[in-house]
Amino acid sequence: MRLEISCQDRLGITQDVLDILVTKEIDLRGIEIDPAGKIFLNFPNIEFADFQHLMPQIRRIDGIDDVKTTLFMPGEREKNQLSAILRTLPDPVFSIDAKGNILLCNEAVCAGLEIPSSEIEGIEIGEVVKGFNFTKWMDGKSPGPQSSKVKFIQQDYLADMLPITVPDGEQNMIMAGAVVILKSEMRLGQQFTAFHQSPTDSFDRFVTQSPFMKRVVHEAKRIADLDAPILIFGETGTGKEMIARACHQSSRRSEGAFLALNCASLPDSVAETELFGYAAGAFNQPNAKVGLLEQAKGGTLLLDEIADMSSQLQAKLLRVLEDGEFRRVGDSEPVKVDVRFICTTCRDLGQLVEEGRFRKELYYRLNVLSLVMPSLKDRRQDIVPLAESFIVQHSTKLGRRPAKLSKSCVDFLQQYPWPGNVRQLQNALYRALSLLDGKEITKEDIQLPSCAPSVTYIDENFDGTLDEEVKKFEKDLLKRLYPSYPSTRQLAKKLGLSHTAIANKLREYGINKATVKL
Repeated sequence: MRLEISCQDRLGITQDVLDILVTKEIDLRGIEIDPAGKIFLNFPNIEFADFQHLMPQIRRIDGIDDVKTTLFMPGEREKNQLSAILRTLPDPVFSIDAKGNILLCNEAVCAGLEIPSSEIEGIEIGEVVKGFNFTKWMDGKSPGPQSSKVKFIQQDYLADMLPITVPDGEQNMIMAGAVVILKSEMRLGQQFTAFHQSPTDSFDRFVTQSPFMKRVVHEAKRIADLDAPILIFGETGTGKEMIARACHQSSRRSEGAFLALNCASLPDSVAETELFGYAAGAFNQPNAKVGLLEQAKGGTLLLDEIADMSSQLQAKLLRVLEDGEFRRVGDSEPVKVDVRFICTTCRDLGQLVEEGRFRKELYYRLNVLSLVMPSLKDRRQDIVPLAESFIVQHSTKLGRRPAKLSKSCVDFLQQYPWPGNVRQLQNALYRALSLLDGKEITKEDIQLPSCAPSVTYIDENFDGTLDEEVKKFEKDLLKRLYPSYPSTRQLAKKLGLSHTAIANKLREYGINKATVKL
């Protein structure tokens, strides 16, 4: 039980309160007096009848203003607040007393040492953090904050030591202990990079060891600051929205908003009002709604999965692109458009145009600047670097040391076909790290659905001759490789054919820079 007593500043008032507890034979566990003059008492729970007599007796003491129960003592609250702060810090943190004994540590310390906090608290910090004499530093005259290179778990860290002092009542300060914060070289590098990061390096986040991805990022940097629409092609999970956001952040519109509308997730009527908004009175609504086209003024609007936009909405979007203005639903006043459009799709818009399922005029309006995000199986050189990058990111969030990939795991990651692409790789590693007990991720830790690495290109019930199907496969293969090898000589070298043979095949299938999205 805890009591909060509000009282006046009178000599002996605390003793009067304690005398009552003595007469009631109440065992006092703790007492605190805060700067405001309040007295806090902590004692075991007592019978309700005894409590009813105790409260009036305390209130009758001269100088007592009020007495009430409280859930916690001030010191308990402060300790819990400190503990909560420590738990959220990704860096190892120790609180030590004046003799160097560990009083408190956070989860990053426990994860690093792989032992519970109960076994760490009480031992001398020098047993786990090597290379600095903490006791000598605290015994020095007026020790101040200090930084030093130390060893923790056989690894180099930078230790920041912050002294904790308390007044001795005579205007002097007594050394009571210290807080020690350890930062690894990786964490220092991350902080240094974040501090000096310029607003134009948004593409640095991409792993680009494969030729295909290097080309995509190079092209994206060149078109990012242009104001024409960008059409981004790629399978689900390849990072289409990520590169769209990077293009926005590297453009002159970077200070404006970056908003997105998923054309596949909303019914046609809802998508229309989200995009254009509506006037007051429309749909029996008293207030007008501002659509994304107005909210993104001066910025960028991402239309995700544009292929799933209805034909009616396609027609309205085409009118916006042609006229540079639109009207809210239920309104007659035009609104000027000042946004940069970026659209993404995982489908072949050119094929949809031929089938009459996507407006040809809109396709050519949007396909001014285009990017093709490669699938993960087409950029296998990036798989391991991507995996290592995700491990560092996830480990920081989980407050643990980054794990290593075993050789069997590396081989498995490189051989798996990754139908879900980069997103699937990222999620698989997050799950593995969340459940990992050791320091190494093995093949068994990566749980993925069984997926054959080969792809059947020809249906067993296909119509036509073998020659026709082979030509169809050959055309698809050349169209897929051409963005990465956009000259006949490069493509010929890749496929082991002569320059003339490749040139003839490209001419036969009508494959060139105008027909293939580079």
